[in-house]
Amino acid sequence: MAYQKVHGDQRTCSHSQYLDNDELQTTALDLEWDMEKELEEPGFDQFQLDNSENQNLGHSDTSDLNLDSIQPATSPKGRFQRLQEESDYISHYTRSSPKSNRGSFCHLLKLLSIATILFIFGLLIGYYTRANCPSDAISSATNDPQLYQEILKTIQAEDIKKSFRNLVQLYPSAVDTDISKRIKTHWTSLGLEDVQFVNYSVLLSLPSASPSTVTLSSGAQCFHPSGQPCNQEDRKDSSQNLLYSYAAYSANGILQAEVIDVSYGTREDLKMIKKMKNTTNQIALLKLGKLPLLYKISLLEKAGFGGVLLYIDPCDVPVTENLNHDNFMVTLNPGGDPSTPGYPSIDGSFRQSWPNLTSLVVQPISASLVEKLISLPAATTKKDICTPLELPHEEKRIVRLQVQTVTKFKTVTNVVGYVKGLISPDRYVIVGSQHDSGSPYIGQEWASSTAVITSLIRAVMQRVKRGWRPDRTIVFCSWGGTTLGNIGSYEWGENFQKVLQKNAVAYISLGSPVRGNASLQSVASPSLRQLVVEKIKFNCTRRTQCQENNVSSVQIPGDAHYFINHLGVPTVQLVYEIKKALEGPSFLSEAIFPKHATKIEETDPFFNLHETIARLSGEVILQIASDPVLPFNALDIALEVQNRLKGDQPCTHQLLAMASRLRESAELFQSDEMRPANDPKERAPTRVRMLNDILQDMEKSFLLQQVPPGFYRNILYRMDEKTLQFSVLLETLEHCESQASNETFQAAMSDVWGSINSAQVYFKAGLHVFENVLDGKN
Repeated sequence: MAYQKVHGDQRTCSHSQYLDNDELQTTALDLEWDMEKELEEPGFDQFQLDNSENQNLGHSDTSDLNLDSIQPATSPKGRFQRLQEESDYISHYTRSSPKSNRGSFCHLLKLLSIATILFIFGLLIGYYTRANCPSDAISSATNDPQLYQEILKTIQAEDIKKSFRNLVQLYPSAVDTDISKRIKTHWTSLGLEDVQFVNYSVLLSLPSASPSTVTLSSGAQCFHPSGQPCNQEDRKDSSQNLLYSYAAYSANGILQAEVIDVSYGTREDLKMIKKMKNTTNQIALLKLGKLPLLYKISLLEKAGFGGVLLYIDPCDVPVTENLNHDNFMVTLNPGGDPSTPGYPSIDGSFRQSWPNLTSLVVQPISASLVEKLISLPAATTKKDICTPLELPHEEKRIVRLQVQTVTKFKTVTNVVGYVKGLISPDRYVIVGSQHDSGSPYIGQEWASSTAVITSLIRAVMQRVKRGWRPDRTIVFCSWGGTTLGNIGSYEWGENFQKVLQKNAVAYISLGSPVRGNASLQSVASPSLRQLVVEKIKFNCTRRTQCQENNVSSVQIPGDAHYFINHLGVPTVQLVYEIKKALEGPSFLSEAIFPKHATKIEETDPFFNLHETIARLSGEVILQIASDPVLPFNALDIALEVQNRLKGDQPCTHQLLAMASRLRESAELFQSDEMRPANDPKERAPTRVRMLNDILQDMEKSFLLQQVPPGFYRNILYRMDEKTLQFSVLLETLEHCESQASNETFQAAMSDVWGSINSAQVYFKAGLHVFENVLDGKN
């Protein structure tokens, strides 16, 4: 049994697409039979439609229920999969037998003539109708992986490379608005619908005209952050690189103080340091990694430090990545416009006076400058043995740190366009990339992201022009201001928060698609992890050599931040990484290096990795946008929660009991609500819509209101690959060990318990809703 909803203005076109010659002949015979009865019997019996035709054929007021041929089934993994169309899809009629005593030769000849005319007339109508309809139009409700492959096979590495090179020609002379105009023009030429600018006037933190300096008091030696002496003549084309090394939204000023090595700046590190030295108004020598930078900055503020020299230890990066003399930047912005925290930067918004987000004077420096600072002899670095940089605690170093940044209001531009969905146009699958933030120091990595999303738009629009459309609307976005704190995506999300909370289905990030060429790192929400694994395995079987891949739910910098932590939207991001980056400390990617086009092409000379990211992401996007039932796995969320509570953790018995109830509810929801979908009587569009509404909101229960700086509010995401426990519980446990009271830990336990309980109640409420629907039909 199947459902079909027919639009009044599309019946002839859509129906004619699927009728072959046999069906046309069957239709003609039915017409002949009906005509014979009508002429023979003025009061002929009324025909009855099959159950599949007893559905409402009119338009819905909200267009939410425009579902075509919804035929879900239960997979062994518990997700819906669409069934094939049944053989008796075409409606049949019940008719009374013709009366033999009414026939005559002349009468039959007349009927035969009329039937022949009708048959020829029907063929002509079918021919011209088919000619006026797209020959390759495909029902969007057909879940056909082969169709997705056909759409995405037009994505070619050579086209991505050509698009990338065209974009980098705009750099560095072009500004953000010029690049945005170029993207908008290109997307419009590809056929993307309603492509427009969305502008926000935001407070940006940029380097001043003069680079920061670090002066060693012992010998009055002055250095730039890269380690280059201040009195040395600037190398050719190095002036901008010197300016590039800065911490956005840092405090400004001059600070002369002792440098204290705090290693990675963990609670344990600071606890040990404070026992040995006075940290008030001193300068911390801090390694990037292991914990979020914002969290470590907050700990240093509480410890009384006045400044920070931030660097990356050479032992934490691959040997092939020689970053000893490279400048980098970081941002201290948790997200969005600092002058309008929590609300959009639009006309009429109140602007808060908050130019600096920390009281600390923060300056990123290179490893080579750290070596000069600690007077490291060359003999300490042996071949094939890496010794971590460390300043002995018994030694004293006094430096003069001068940091100067400029804050100014500038326009950040987002480019947004969409492909409108055919069945559920009010449900949005959002795809995001990034372009130049308006800062001339971020390099050309944005062009890599823009080239990938453009190739995906080109492939999708080629199919749309041939008559196909996804079930749900796909929104394509190119964000501005990403490197300074995901400003463009945050402001857009805050601007449309109410709409997105109700209608956003998933977010797929294409930001920084290729950072290395060793391993494919896939970050996905627990509910989408199974889908991503299936896509990677499917594409792997088609290749002669399968690269290592890793799918997990971990914190990762990028434009998905707002959608994960404020909307609770399931997300996916596929990135090629350097293998060492996966093995070393986490959060090293918070350092932003000005990666230029030559470096990107050296990493992926033929752009095959870019093509792989585009195709894999495209398959995920198309399946989420076109499956009648969202390919989200409810049980995987419950299993993820149980896995977080494994191991020797104190006071988790209450959480384990609640997690067990959550799993039971998720199992019931995933099994009991899948079986009715196989029943033709229950395969109603309203039921499928209800199920999708529940699936898309599953992760919203796991958003905490208050978390430490830099931590995800969505507790389904781990801190890193090596940490399985809930990050907020680990942090508060360390906090309690340094204090006599455990109130902080108990409060965090209560928050986690409330999230798990909320999710369990949510699934039970969903089961109850479906039970009421069934009872109402009985």
